[in-house]
Amino acid sequence: MPESRGGSRADMLARIAAAHRPPAAPIPREYRRSRELGDLVALAADRIADYRATVHVIPNTELVPRIADVLAERVAHHMLAPAGLPAEWRVEGVTWLVDEPPLTVDELDRAGGVLTGCALVIAETGTIVLDAGPDQGRRALTLIPDYHLCVVRAEQIVGTVPEAIAKLDPVRPTTFVSGPSATSDIEFNRVEGVHGPRTLDVLVTT
Repeated sequence: MPESRGGSRADMLARIAAAHRPPAAPIPREYRRSRELGDLVALAADRIADYRATVHVIPNTELVPRIADVLAERVAHHMLAPAGLPAEWRVEGVTWLVDEPPLTVDELDRAGGVLTGCALVIAETGTIVLDAGPDQGRRALTLIPDYHLCVVRAEQIVGTVPEAIAKLDPVRPTTFVSGPSATSDIEFNRVEGVHGPRTLDVLVTT
């Protein structure tokens, strides 16, 4: 009896496998991928600030001293650095923990914050995109510390989400960051820092 049931099941699966399946209908993708948004740097800065992040738009020549100033203001004396972070960004007066070899979770947790670059910024949504590039490092670097200082170059800013997706490598680990980490409890009380940094500073260089 068990063999008979097994045989019937096998026959049924064989018939399903042999059944004709019509080709999948093409998915229309006629939506607009880009649109005129004006000054992307100004728009990105405004939208990022809407998420309670602090944004500074500065000339590229002022980047290194501004990094030093911001870290001093935040009293961030122990900072994490991805292995590929530009050496000049690791300013004096700060103890830098470079993630090479990979730091332990305890070491990441004890650091005052992390300094990274980014892959892209989406101006329309104020979203910073990280893809584990050399100046960003692995995802844990920007999820465990309570503070994140991110450097954005003006040429990394795109207008819309479709434009960003078209530029990103789909096989890389991608994180979309819209402001400091925040969530709400059952009574809709906003709580920050639950799933990532509580504080986000962004330096946009032009």
